Amino acid sequence: MRTILSYVYTYKSPAVIALLLMLVELAVELLQPLLMGRIIDEGILNQDFTYVSVWGSVLIGLSLLAFTAGITNSFFAAKASQGVGFDLRRDLFKKVQRFTNENFQSFSTPGLITRMTNDVTQIQNLLFMFVRIALRAPLFIIFAMVMAFSINVKLAAILVVTVPALLLFLIWVLSKGIRLFKDVQNKLDRVNTVIRENLTGIRLIKGFNRGSYEESRFQQVNESLMDKNKRALWLMELAMPTIMLGMNIVILVVIWAGAAQLQNGGARPGEVVAMVNYATRIMFTFSAFTFLILVFSRGNASAGRLSDVLQERTPAYLEKQGKDVKLSGSIRFEEAGFAHHSVDVLKGISFEASGGDTVGIIGETGAGKTALLNLIPRLYEKKSGKIYLDNWEISEIDVKSLRQQISLVPQEVHLFSGSVKENIAWGKEDATEKEIVQAAKAAQIHNFIRTLPNGYDTRLAQKGVTFSGGQKQRISIARALIREPKILILDDSTSALDAQTEERLLKALKELQCTVFMVAQKISSLKAADTILVLKKGEIIARGSHEELLMNSETYQEVYQSQSQKEDVSGHG
Repeated sequence: MRTILSYVYTYKSPAVIALLLMLVELAVELLQPLLMGRIIDEGILNQDFTYVSVWGSVLIGLSLLAFTAGITNSFFAAKASQGVGFDLRRDLFKKVQRFTNENFQSFSTPGLITRMTNDVTQIQNLLFMFVRIALRAPLFIIFAMVMAFSINVKLAAILVVTVPALLLFLIWVLSKGIRLFKDVQNKLDRVNTVIRENLTGIRLIKGFNRGSYEESRFQQVNESLMDKNKRALWLMELAMPTIMLGMNIVILVVIWAGAAQLQNGGARPGEVVAMVNYATRIMFTFSAFTFLILVFSRGNASAGRLSDVLQERTPAYLEKQGKDVKLSGSIRFEEAGFAHHSVDVLKGISFEASGGDTVGIIGETGAGKTALLNLIPRLYEKKSGKIYLDNWEISEIDVKSLRQQISLVPQEVHLFSGSVKENIAWGKEDATEKEIVQAAKAAQIHNFIRTLPNGYDTRLAQKGVTFSGGQKQRISIARALIREPKILILDDSTSALDAQTEERLLKALKELQCTVFMVAQKISSLKAADTILVLKKGEIIARGSHEELLMNSETYQEVYQSQSQKEDVSGHG
């Protein structure tokens, strides 16, 4: 909670104004029973209607003052709470942008979405209620009992004996509620995870006819959320009737004791009315307490979850440091290694490529191909060895400067909501129409775009689901090419292309003045590469041109022969 409260400091002015206005409301609320008692004793019983008129007018004026203070308080409370919510979402989003793959192991995507939406909303509600009424509730109870003592000590003693017991009960409810609502938020994360997986893989689910299974899976997590939520809400709902019962008993005792004092002259009618009024208002304050406990329980649970994200450690190298270097594209690995969760993924990787070279990478699943590529833009951080770009050790180059000169096309193509033009231009903010078309032509997607109803202005469905895999890959490649990178990384990004389209694409890439790193499963995609690296279990077991590897690498020969046989069988089929 301390991390979250630090955000309130930015909005201390509206928060302080809201609290001061709340104190005005509190003062009026505390004075009203006292004034009503005086009006009864001094005015009504003495038939002094001038006294009644004067102090009745004062009472109405104070009520109007409290009304104005309450409206204005709400305005400033909303300004402070919404401002904190805005800042939290901004910083959470910025923090997540800095997450590495290791950080994402600690937080699921649906969990992060829940934190940036639902949890931030809970914090906003908590802050609004705090500066609006939360602080007023305990203060009213305390000062109401003080005021009660100033009126009638014996009747006030009844409140002093019973109210603390009810407060202890509320504190117990609060401690239980915080734990329960934290569980509720975690259950909500799980529900969001299942929903996201279902919506993302809806085609696969329909294709495998697994709709019933997915419904059953969702039913389980949904019921789990419902059960946990019911337990939390039952606890909250238990508090309200218990408090109301307790305070009603207290009010009855005050009335009974007050009646006894009226008979023996120990109290005046106005004093009894004032005491009953204070007891009644304390009861309603307690009823507000149960709602505040609900808000605080949820808010406290959310604060912990948000703090976990904000305090997650991210690598120091992501901060602005190092040198802005203009690269030519040459690269050299010297015994570079990478480990994930203490497991060596890459070991002793050494090779060299000149600017403009094409480096092909091939290997079995899990050989470390993607990990090797991710070391270049520092999406992964090497564990050992050296990586040089234009004779600059990679750690000496500013990360932002480095990534501005590298384009990456990952295995899983991701298209953003918007038009085809916007998706291609996403790679370069100030891209011109001409540059967009040139990039599309180089990616072999221009002719297809021209056949679309609105050409480059055609809007994409969610994640481009109406396009084929090959079409999405080529749009993604166009997005990478428009940056005119010095290093282009293609992580199995042509797998969905037919042979002729892939051949034209590779020919276009050769004409670019950039170093190309290309992972592929098909040797035919890598034949023209200047150097091909063969990976196995995180190590380079062979390197060279296609011809050299056919002569010297048994593993490469086996893969080539296997793929050639498949092509022959396919051709005869």
